[in-house]
Amino acid sequence: LRFDEQVRVVVFKSEVKGVFCAGADLKERAKMDDAEVGEFVRRLRNLMDEIAALPVPTIAAIDGYALGGGLELALACDLRVAASSAKMGLIETTRGLLPGAGGTQRLPRCVGIGLAKELIFTGRQIDGQQAFSMGLVNHSVPQNSEGDAAYQRAITLAKEILPQAPFAVKMGKLAINKGMEV
Repeated sequence: LRFDEQVRVVVFKSEVKGVFCAGADLKERAKMDDAEVGEFVRRLRNLMDEIAALPVPTIAAIDGYALGGGLELALACDLRVAASSAKMGLIETTRGLLPGAGGTQRLPRCVGIGLAKELIFTGRQIDGQQAFSMGLVNHSVPQNSEGDAAYQRAITLAKEILPQAPFAVKMGKLAINKGMEV
């Protein structure tokens, strides 16, 4: 996607109804030794960094659960749209773990340090409307009967971006991302 000049916007959605991404398979992770866990987390972090570094806008369409690494995936995207009924949370502390794929850096940038600490320390799950009110998602929409309301809103948002000058959009993303590092 990074090198395909035809790609102007990327929308991440799930094909599983009611789930955006439930995060890592903790049963699989429990079978890993320390070295394997380290490599697993490093690869996840690299994947999220690669998504965040895509030169075009990325939109997460959260139509269901986005827990642990699933929320970290959404946080790696530039924009997030959630169904009001979606459930989100960095729940790793409830499992004796720490968000390891960028959530501890990206969540505070979205919602502020104090609220990010509260959400991570408690492992609390929030719905799409709560996520919108705290700035975690750009839009919260009522779920439809097809279960794809967030995806439909994400497509509408993508269609708003498409007519804009591709180079200007890419440079805008780069300037914002680099500016956040200063």
